[in-house]
Amino acid sequence: MSQSLKERLTSTDETVRRIALIESADALDFDDVETLLVHALDDISPEVRGEAARLLESYESEVVMRGLLNALSDDSPIVRHLAAESLITQKNPLLGHLIIESLDVEDSFSKATLFRSLRELRLSEAEAPAISALSDPAFEVRREAVSVLGWLRSSKALPLLTRLAIYDPDSSVRRVAIGSLGFSQSSEVQSALVQALNDIDWQVREEAVTVIGKLGTKELGNALLSALDDKYWQVVQRAARSLGKVRFIDGVDKLIPLLESPISNLRKEVALALAELGSRIALPALEAIMDDPDPDVRKSVRLAYATILGQSEVPGGSLAS
Repeated sequence: MSQSLKERLTSTDETVRRIALIESADALDFDDVETLLVHALDDISPEVRGEAARLLESYESEVVMRGLLNALSDDSPIVRHLAAESLITQKNPLLGHLIIESLDVEDSFSKATLFRSLRELRLSEAEAPAISALSDPAFEVRREAVSVLGWLRSSKALPLLTRLAIYDPDSSVRRVAIGSLGFSQSSEVQSALVQALNDIDWQVREEAVTVIGKLGTKELGNALLSALDDKYWQVVQRAARSLGKVRFIDGVDKLIPLLESPISNLRKEVALALAELGSRIALPALEAIMDDPDPDVRKSVRLAYATILGQSEVPGGSLAS
């Protein structure tokens, strides 16, 4: 370490120390920078502590993990948020036990962050505390706990997840709970998905029609047809796509008029759905918009037309034009 950098790292000016931290990433060896940044989490200045927390997103070790976990209780909200963002980037499952051991906290922000950090680690040890957290009074904690269980595909939690999907007072929890049901085709899950199509929040409805498509449950085709009447085009778009994925051929007649929608994304998804359904009934409507002003729509329409006919060339040019 140069004498200049060493002096700036110990300067009485917090801005100078913060900038020196940033420069140290290029000037020092990896292990030395990691040690320096963890040490800086104890700096008297929240500006410096926050910078250290931010920079630690690029480092991964037990020392870093412990430092970030401690920083979640920092006096500065900014430091806490930056520490949370860096903690979420930690992807080493061998360090997951440190997160689980830290879950016994009252602070909802910290607890939600811990569950968010556990999500992609997919640790079976996280199942029990996540199930317990489903009754937490803080919606953000419930939402992140639901997400953990969804990633774990927890069959044990399925009854609780289906209940939350319908009855939780927070729409974001309901939406994530719906998304977490995509690994089961049980009657309870199908019932929850159908009920969610009447949710007051359009994003919950959108998630429900998306999950139905992922599950490929043709039995819910009529429910998807009803969703085509939703007042939000985002829900209609996903419902249309899901009709294609579940191969619900009875949806063709109701999909065809949507090719005239003023929303290009909707026209594109409808064309792709019609391609999956493969009905020649849709050919005249597809040919009518072969020269759609939107290039993505044109490509999807021509792909659909060719797919239905089983050919590689279509009126108006190549599939890619």
